[in-house]
Amino acid sequence: MSDKQTNDEKHNQPLCYEIRVRGHLNDRWAEWLEGLTITLEEDGNTLLTGPVIDQAALYGLLKKVRDLGLPLVSVSPLQHGTLTTLGTGEADQSDVKL
Repeated sequence: MSDKQTNDEKHNQPLCYEIRVRGHLNDRWAEWLEGLTITLEEDGNTLLTGPVIDQAALYGLLKKVRDLGLPLVSVSPLQHGTLTTLGTGEADQSDVKL
């Protein structure tokens, strides 16, 4: 059996997103935000990073961000197999399978 995933397998996996909001959130919001990693940035923004199962779940997360009253700065999908180096906002090309 091959270790390589087929295109169908890759498309059925959750896509990771970076959601950046203005203002700082503390870690107690992680569970409410469905386990996204919360990274406080030096510029006063918060970076939320993690897998999102589908578009409906993404819209649900964005609704929660709206409900917190924090201005949305950006929403960026990450390519399969990339993770964010915490606190830097830079993609780390690792061998992590999502």
